[in-house]
Formats: sequence, C-alpha cells, structure tokens
Amino acid sequence: MRKGVTVSIFPTKILLATDNSEEATLAAKTAADIAQKTGSELHIVHARPVPVYIDPATERVSDVRGAEETVKGEAQQLLDTQVEQIKAVGGTVAEAHVGLGRPAQEIVNLADKIAAGLIVVGSRGLGGIRRALMGSVSDSVVRHAHCPVLVVRKEKR
Repeated sequence: MRKGVTVSIFPTKILLATDNSEEATLAAKTAADIAQKTGSELHIVHARPVPVYIDPATERVSDVRGAEETVKGEAQQLLDTQVEQIKAVGGTVAEAHVGLGRPAQEIVNLADKIAAGLIVVGSRGLGGIRRALMGSVSDSVVRHAHCPVLVVRKEKR
C-alpha cells in the first residue's frame, strides 16, 4: 500500500430499503447503527410498483398519472416517518428516495446510482411456495446487486 493511502473495509454509503414492515423497522435500526459506527452516509429508499389500470373492454392501459402521484405521496409519507424514527435513535439520513417500478430493480438501480457500498433490507422469510408465487424482493436484490447486501430477519421464538 502506498504511503498516505488508507483503505477502509467499511462502506461510505449505505442504502436502506424499507417497506414499513416489522422486518424493515429492524433493518432500519441495523442500518442506522452500522452507519453511525462506521461513519457511513445513510440513504433510504421505498419502492412501489407503478400503478397500472387496464380497461377490460378495450384492453388499453389507462392514464394513471393521478394514481402515480398518490402512490408517490404515500411513499414519501412512509419515508418521512422512517427518517424521524432513525433520528429518534440518534441516526442521520443523508437522503430519502422514492422509487416507482419493480421494487427490487429500483433498489438495485439506486444503489448503483449513489455508489452504495452496502444495501440493507428486511425479509419476512416467506416459505418456498409463497416466495415462488409472490416473489421475494430481498432475494432479487441479493441476486442482482453489485455490492454486499445485508438481509435482516426477526428472530423466531
């Protein structure tokens, strides 16, 4: 290593993906703690699918701009609440992001855009059949992310 160059194993930016579930709240506490202890910047994202309405009579996609704005507003409210919860435990949030689209894809794309060194996401731990039918955002993020992903689950009693 060259003189004067330091290399850290810790990420400089952490991206927390939240959906307001119990597991996401645990992931938020974990991400805030890691960011605080490593001096990393904490970003938060909440991603939701784009609302689409297909008219059954014409099979055409209808204009959903009003619905999209409603979804964005709801997502922003969720993020604002999460930011306040992180501040209440002594954490700091650099930026909150709303993503509209496929949640896993939005999370991975944002991680790339902000050059996150770590993604933190909660997982409900769905069983195999439910995961196959519904899909798993955390599984997809793990498969497609270009940085480490920490999946947080609550302990089973």
